[in-house]
Amino acid sequence: MADVERYVTGERERYLEELQEFLRIPSISALPEHRPDVDRAAQWVAEALRRAGVPRVEVFPLEGGKGHPVVYGEWTADPAKPTYLIYGHYDVQPVDPVELWTSPPFEPQEREGRLYARGATDDKGCLFEAIKGVEALGRLRGAPPVNVTFLVEGEEEIGSPNLAAFMREHQDLLRCDLALSADGEMLSPDQGCLTIASRGLAACQIDVYGANRDLHSGSFGGAVANPLHALAQIVAGLHTPDGKVAVPGFYEAVRPLSPEERRDLASTPFDEKAWLAAIGVAEPFGEPGYSTLERLGARPTLEINGMWGGFQGEGTKTVLPAEAHTKITCRLVPDQDPDRILDQVEAHVRAQRVPGVRVEVRRFAGSARPYAMPVDHPALAAAARVLERLYGKPAPTARMGGTVPVAEFFRSILGTWFLYYSFGDPDTRVHAPDEFIRIDSIPRAVKGYYLLLEALAGSAGAR
Repeated sequence: MADVERYVTGERERYLEELQEFLRIPSISALPEHRPDVDRAAQWVAEALRRAGVPRVEVFPLEGGKGHPVVYGEWTADPAKPTYLIYGHYDVQPVDPVELWTSPPFEPQEREGRLYARGATDDKGCLFEAIKGVEALGRLRGAPPVNVTFLVEGEEEIGSPNLAAFMREHQDLLRCDLALSADGEMLSPDQGCLTIASRGLAACQIDVYGANRDLHSGSFGGAVANPLHALAQIVAGLHTPDGKVAVPGFYEAVRPLSPEERRDLASTPFDEKAWLAAIGVAEPFGEPGYSTLERLGARPTLEINGMWGGFQGEGTKTVLPAEAHTKITCRLVPDQDPDRILDQVEAHVRAQRVPGVRVEVRRFAGSARPYAMPVDHPALAAAARVLERLYGKPAPTARMGGTVPVAEFFRSILGTWFLYYSFGDPDTRVHAPDEFIRIDSIPRAVKGYYLLLEALAGSAGAR
């Protein structure tokens, strides 16, 4: 511990300079105009792996070059030893609304011990920490104590549409004893945790069409259906007034929480009042009969992400709109199936039969199944010991409310468990303006990877 402590302390400024270089690349996978930047970020990761001492590094194009590349790295210390794969992604979310950023999103800026930029935490910062952890093992020990491979994609922020096919095609290359995810978060800046589950995702859009053009509300209002009114009726019917999803069958496949799981969640350090205050909300709301922590990670949701139609500008325009739209995402828990959930949502929407309008439901690509890791897996015990050394307190288990599609890919395609081991803090404004990373957290995370790979090398059962 003393050796790696001295090492990362001495490398602090270099880490900061290299991370800022990475963050300057606007690798927004959702926007076609940033395709060259995404490719540039892939090459940056490949070069970072080479600088870290990884002997084999390759960049694989996806879908005949139309998809964003996968960066692969391989450091075989001893073929007889177990192999641990580190997963991360180099693409980032769009930056809108850009006017809410204090500084330009791709011009990293230090303020009060924080580094602000898009991707600072999700996932460039966290991926960078994992790479530097392996680099530290190489420089201090000559090589990692186990075999290490890297799988770094550029499509996570758009649902990893091509990654499953890549993993099926390259199963032999990716075979490992355990995957470690550099995408995720700890419980708080001073509390590590072991994330054992993440929710799945299903998304769709509801389109409501009325007249063949926008109409004068004085001349036509009250005599023809208003698509906005119809959409409001449909949306209101998706939940009961107390917050339960009203779609028939939505909960039928949900794996119930055991008494032990509920006790475990209840023991997780969580200040609900501080959590509410931080987001400016007076009181919690959601499915009755469950705590806030249970709702956040262990129960499924159906959320309206946006609604639009008609006149949106300043002042008044007396129009009866021709169409109205809403986007919906569902977060899923074991054992819900995304396709089945979308079938149920569509059936419920069509069953409402709003007169005078035409209703269509469009499904989006990027559905993901939920994931849960066995709580008695030996790698969790090894990771818990490392986190307790780093944070000075025991690491509780946690469930991620968000979705990392690749988690289930590892289980279903490679037959490998996926351990979330990312040092992102939950308050770092990921996906929002002014995303940041705490500069002092970087050395701790580098040590975290160094120490975990050492611990796994000494734990023969952690496979």
